Amino acid sequence: MIHKYKLGGYNICLDVHSGAVHVLDDIAYDVLDLCDEKMTEQPSGKIFDELGKKYDKAEIAETYEALYELYKDGMLFSPDDYEQFADMMTNAPIKSICINISHDCNLRCEYCFAAKGDFGQGRCLMPLETAKKAIDFIIANSGTRRNLEVDFFGGEPLMNFEVVKKTVEYARSIEKKFNKNFRFTITTNGLLLDDEKIEYINREMNNAVLSLDGRKEVNDKMRVTPNGKGCYDIIVPKYQKLVATRGDKDYYIRGTFTKYNLDFTNDILHYYYDLGFDQLSIEPVVSDPKLDYSIKYDDLPRVFEEYEKLADTIIKSRKKGDYYNFFHFMIDLNQGPCAIKRLRGCGCGNEYVAVTPQGDIYPCHQFVGQEDYKMGNLHDGTFDTDMKQMFAKANVYTKENCKDCWAKFYCSGGCNANNFQYEGDIRKSHKTSCELEKKRLECAIMIKAALAEDSDETPCDGEDCFTSCC
Repeated sequence: MIHKYKLGGYNICLDVHSGAVHVLDDIAYDVLDLCDEKMTEQPSGKIFDELGKKYDKAEIAETYEALYELYKDGMLFSPDDYEQFADMMTNAPIKSICINISHDCNLRCEYCFAAKGDFGQGRCLMPLETAKKAIDFIIANSGTRRNLEVDFFGGEPLMNFEVVKKTVEYARSIEKKFNKNFRFTITTNGLLLDDEKIEYINREMNNAVLSLDGRKEVNDKMRVTPNGKGCYDIIVPKYQKLVATRGDKDYYIRGTFTKYNLDFTNDILHYYYDLGFDQLSIEPVVSDPKLDYSIKYDDLPRVFEEYEKLADTIIKSRKKGDYYNFFHFMIDLNQGPCAIKRLRGCGCGNEYVAVTPQGDIYPCHQFVGQEDYKMGNLHDGTFDTDMKQMFAKANVYTKENCKDCWAKFYCSGGCNANNFQYEGDIRKSHKTSCELEKKRLECAIMIKAALAEDSDETPCDGEDCFTSCC
């Protein structure tokens, strides 16, 4: 399977199963239109008939020969050898847990998937006893896995800051005993940040996710306090101080764009040039199409136009020495995730679970409140291993629309929660989300091609595109 497209002045071909990327001249691009997955050593007469009026016959023959060499080397129309890995993670250990430390929030963001902070379950904070049991749970279910990830999420985690600190302290106090190494992440809206919390986050948290929707007028339209006031002026100086003192630890600005700011390239530029942030994300609100602010299928052409504009902006910025990392254009064409990861994605419900303040276990934070997907409870010791197996088998080969999709090894079947919420089935891909992901992938590959052109590198030689294990 191949996928070929034109973008940014480049003719690009992705060989799906090898991962090789080829930047083609016009004749090679046209010749490929007349080739199939069973290339022969000699070109068919049809190729000369179709292209003879446009190109010299000798040039056609030479181009075909070069393409055939790629075919023989396994970098064009390569076979799909990855279904054999699809069931390898059915007995996987749990390596990540999302601790919903707070089902309360001091913002009332219009688009919040968590019902503006309480996940539709009533406002409350997680007791320390439950948080400790969450740590015990991941240790007990992590097998021989040494490196474990814990995400503090909400609501707003800083509303329960003392329990965050004591949970980290507890995990650190027992990790050596069980030969574990914890990595902590916290997601915050920034309102409660102060010098003490900034110092603590920069010392203890391996990653900090800082919510900000871009320009002041954009952010303050949707991210408002209970009294309806915007939060931009309060949080931006705090984020700047946190990032300035963070050293080499990870962080990123996590933004959201809606139908109200489809010019989101300007928000990315604002993050970097005006505010000084260089690790950036801005994600689309794909929700109920009845909502005015939701990105709908009919909005995709405009969104695609903006992604192309952002890609071109990033290329120009990097060529003049300005580097900012846009999360959704991150792609490693020479190594990247292992084969298993590419088949399954985030590990939702299998390697990753979420825990509520009441101790209920769900496949991920976006399933919280969906009672049919409650996997168990920390306090009564229940855990639905059959549901875990069901999620383990949700991969690109069991999702009908994924198996034959060119983007399958990069989106890995999409978000199970989105699929369930908008299509009613974790194995039924959400069409709008799929189209957005495919466009981002095309842009990401094109950026690689453009920057490789300047550095005399190839975007990908097809080797080591899939490694053997996590």
